[in-house]
Amino acid sequence: MNSEEYKFFEFERGKITMKNENIRNIAIIAHVDHGKTTLVDCLLHQSHVFRENEQVRERVMDSNDLEKERGITILSKNTSVMYNDIKINIVDTPGHADFGGEVERVLKTVDGVLLLVDAFEGPMPQTREVLKKSLALNLKPIVVINKIDRPGSNPAKVVDKVLELFIELDANDDQLDFPVIYASAKNGIAKMSLEEESDNVNCIFDTIVKYIDAPECEIDGPAQMLVSNIDYDDYLGRIAVGRIERGTIKAGMPIVICKQEKNTQGKVAKLFTYQGLKRTEVEEAQAGDIVSLSGVADINIGDTICDLNNPEKIPFVDIDEPTVSMTFSVNNGPFAGKEGEFITSRHIRDRLFKELERNVSLRVKETDSADSFEVCGRGELHLSVLIETMRREGFELLVSRPKVIFKEIDGVKCEPVERLVVNVPDESIGTVIEKLGRRKGEMTNMEPAEAGHTKVEFKIPARGLIGYRTEFLTDTKGEGTMNSIFDCYEPFKGDIQARTRGVLVAWEQGTSVTYGLYNAQERGELLIGAGVDVYEGMIVGINSRNEDIAINVCKEKHLTNTRASGSDDALRLVPPLQMSLEKAIEFIAEDELVEVTPKTIRLRKKTLDTKTREREARR
Repeated sequence: MNSEEYKFFEFERGKITMKNENIRNIAIIAHVDHGKTTLVDCLLHQSHVFRENEQVRERVMDSNDLEKERGITILSKNTSVMYNDIKINIVDTPGHADFGGEVERVLKTVDGVLLLVDAFEGPMPQTREVLKKSLALNLKPIVVINKIDRPGSNPAKVVDKVLELFIELDANDDQLDFPVIYASAKNGIAKMSLEEESDNVNCIFDTIVKYIDAPECEIDGPAQMLVSNIDYDDYLGRIAVGRIERGTIKAGMPIVICKQEKNTQGKVAKLFTYQGLKRTEVEEAQAGDIVSLSGVADINIGDTICDLNNPEKIPFVDIDEPTVSMTFSVNNGPFAGKEGEFITSRHIRDRLFKELERNVSLRVKETDSADSFEVCGRGELHLSVLIETMRREGFELLVSRPKVIFKEIDGVKCEPVERLVVNVPDESIGTVIEKLGRRKGEMTNMEPAEAGHTKVEFKIPARGLIGYRTEFLTDTKGEGTMNSIFDCYEPFKGDIQARTRGVLVAWEQGTSVTYGLYNAQERGELLIGAGVDVYEGMIVGINSRNEDIAINVCKEKHLTNTRASGSDDALRLVPPLQMSLEKAIEFIAEDELVEVTPKTIRLRKKTLDTKTREREARR
């Protein structure tokens, strides 16, 4: 062991605890779209991870197809950079509240956090949530005020708001003494004061080395590592990712895996550390480093890998409970099996339970029906990303409208309440406040934002937000932004009026025809065009009134010998509304389902037969 690499820290009960001075472990945390992944790009480029002539795309850490399309981080990922012979392990985390479970579990592997805050927006709901979790784990924060080049930014005011947030969250004196860095990750610059000139981000590296504690480790003790993430490789199988808390782990060594209910034995097949974006195979790694290892087929997040002679489980971080549930069921419609590869309940069940191994904030329950499963998550986006992933893998299924999960606290029925922040144009503010009021929202704060916009904060039941996003974008002409995060459980607020418009439902199975659709569009907005296969009970449009109408979109014009001037001109159809998966899930009512296949997203009634539906409505 090189004595210069380790500083003796504490001598206690015969165990020597040291600081591994050659390593720093940090996580980058922030609200969605405040620039975390862009900053990681910048740190990787300026630490010369890539060759001078290497072609590297933007947001290189967002490697998942869905992440690239949506421009958000969904899964937390590890990388590392070398700076002055010190290895800095960096964990990029999601910023969206629905993926908070990803953030919570990786915080156990780091000793400090870079808290990114937008110089224009200031602290947002998820900023508060991730900071609260970090402070509770006693992690040292470094505050980075990003996007200082954005028009209308006010870094000084944002620093004051961040300090207020720290005080509000009961930060201790050490945590309140946080360094502040001003940065523009997009332009690759960072500086310790606004007056400084800078053309690099070296001050971020210097601050990490100076302020973030080196990991405290028991170097000579028996090996111990908490698994905080699971990766998969087609050749190596399941790969466990985590920080070595104690001792040394070597390739080929026998280990014990401490699970919740029992201990099992295994062997480390291959051991890797992170160098830039690559996993590099090593023979051994010591306490304090973040590593990944293969060889254990049934390892899961939260398990502890230990020395064979000293099994000792590390308690896993508490993951917040889900607040929203949906029912996933087998597609029983007339078009079932035409487009999907995996269509049976066994396929869906196996896929959902496999997802549980990686997705720690997800819950899956079997229902009374063998064909249906109740899936609980953090929010609509959390569940819709799972549905979209399954769709791309070839699954065909039906999903219901999201429902909130109620709890009984001290004999009182309680529901999840969200903290909502909206930024809207001044001319739309009245409409937004009125509609959120109808949904049981209570305004808690209102302040001017940038020119012509107002920022308003609400506390609102999670039920009230289901289906509201599309309406909000319409009311604000696409200029408004809304962000929410779970706040607490409060007594049930009463009934909330859901959708105010009915739907147009196909009368019979067939192919839609322009003539039939032309008559249908007079009653509302169409969701399909001509030449689309439909079936009885499928939703083909939105009614302008609040009742459902069965309509024949397959109706053709009967040919006669009579022709009239002008009446036989080509019929013109208004282009149909295109429903994305999220919009479809938000739109449907209690008696409706979304049919998801690899090629199509259809809306339908739970009961397809028109006569049966009418009888049920009369009861």
